[in-house]
Amino acid sequence: MSTVPIAAHGTTPSFAVTTPTPVAAPFWLPVWSLARRELVRFLRQRTRLVGALGQPILFWILFGAGLHGSFRGPADMSYQEYFFPGVAVMIVLFTAIFSTISIIDDRANGFLQGVLVSPVPRLGIVLGKVFGGATLAVLQTVLFLIIGPLLSMIGLAPEITTGLTASNAVFVIAWLAWLGITLTALGYCIAWQMDSTHGFHAIMSVFLMPMWLLSGAFFPADHHGWLSVVIRLNPLTYGVAGLRRLMSSNPLAVADLPAWPVCGTVTGLFGFVCLTGAVWLTNRQSAHNAR
Repeated sequence: MSTVPIAAHGTTPSFAVTTPTPVAAPFWLPVWSLARRELVRFLRQRTRLVGALGQPILFWILFGAGLHGSFRGPADMSYQEYFFPGVAVMIVLFTAIFSTISIIDDRANGFLQGVLVSPVPRLGIVLGKVFGGATLAVLQTVLFLIIGPLLSMIGLAPEITTGLTASNAVFVIAWLAWLGITLTALGYCIAWQMDSTHGFHAIMSVFLMPMWLLSGAFFPADHHGWLSVVIRLNPLTYGVAGLRRLMSSNPLAVADLPAWPVCGTVTGLFGFVCLTGAVWLTNRQSAHNAR
């Protein structure tokens, strides 16, 4: 039991007050907390799995069945085999959209303002949000890469040789992780400036989905014409091309794709620009963040 000194008669008692020194939390703690929040939110909203995974699988089966007889890709590749890596990138994109659109809801219910006034570094806020979305993207995409060959075995899709194998699994997952970080950071930059989810869906319709369509994921690029120029200027084209190179077992099927150094350089720079933009927007002092 602590003792309090008694002051002499006619004097004012003095008390020694000690203030505990605040201990700074490690940098990884807010990053992990925000990333974990994304995972918990996903587990509580199972319909997001249907939207991010079910729709791309239907696209892959239906478009593959419809275009199977009229499409011949490189090295006589069927359309479903050609479309397989493109659907994987589509899942990454959908997951990025669903995970970053919650920024608008977080601002509306006050959670975002609470995080911004906390001593959490702004870089930690960005990394927590982006890493959480990228983790969900990788998990869902790997699940699709496993399901795809199983659908071929039961007759819903033709046999495919492109896919996830023991020899390329580490490289494919690492590439998908960087694509997930890149696209989630891009969605973060867009959602951060939005006040309405309707506006975000409009941007998705006129910017994000066309960016995926014009990346070589849905159809190959010609060697001439304005469409070929647009596809080659699209940074996501090189992310799709890199994934095709990693998953393909036939060198002739990827002979016309951009070289590995080009795919790695463009995709790496694109991700760095998106992350830098997300951090800059979060650090920017604006009345928009206080609403």
